[in-house]
Amino acid sequence: MRHALPVRVLVVEDDDGVAGAVVDALGTQGHDVRRVARAVEVWAHVRDADLVLLDLGLPDADGMDVLRRLRRIATTPVLVLTARDGERDVVRGLRLGADDYLVKPVRLRELLARVDAVVRRTGAAAGGAPAGLVEIEDVCVDLAARRATVAGQEIALTAKEFEILAALARRPGAAVSRQQLLDEVWGDAYLAVSRSLDVHLASLRQKLGRPGLLATIRGFGYRLGR
Repeated sequence: MRHALPVRVLVVEDDDGVAGAVVDALGTQGHDVRRVARAVEVWAHVRDADLVLLDLGLPDADGMDVLRRLRRIATTPVLVLTARDGERDVVRGLRLGADDYLVKPVRLRELLARVDAVVRRTGAAAGGAPAGLVEIEDVCVDLAARRATVAGQEIALTAKEFEILAALARRPGAAVSRQQLLDEVWGDAYLAVSRSLDVHLASLRQKLGRPGLLATIRGFGYRLGR
């Protein structure tokens, strides 16, 4: 079985037994793992992580609140690992921006496979495309240079159009909510004019000229990639 490249994983788990098994399993795959047991410890280490494995039942905070704050300050992929198995919890976790949601007890082989899938889907591992370069089909987004090309030809984008494209390109193939886009591009979803997002997206779709590549997820948001 082919594994994704090693990444830096932050395991947020207060149960020593679960944490020990997860850390050992990730370590056998070559991942660089750091474990913390409390929400307050997350913020000192999240910037150094390529992937966060998050328990929702933390002793000092609700994991959903941690997930919400994570999504406001970072695009780091998050895989939720929790005992909460209710449909409402699963849907809420995914809507708040989790890249995957696993319910305990989980088989370690399945956990490792899910970690690999998230790493491949989000491009979290180093050593693939050059830093800041995202390729989806024949669309290439250079995040550092703020340039986008389609089939090798640069397309002229406004600042807002590029920022929307970049926010989606950082999570290729993953659903991104309208609120996330408004937060990231306008700074605050509550201050932004929602209609202006629709206008910019329509223009961006036209300029990309790739029907279906930038998909609308009804009642939620958008996805770049099929």
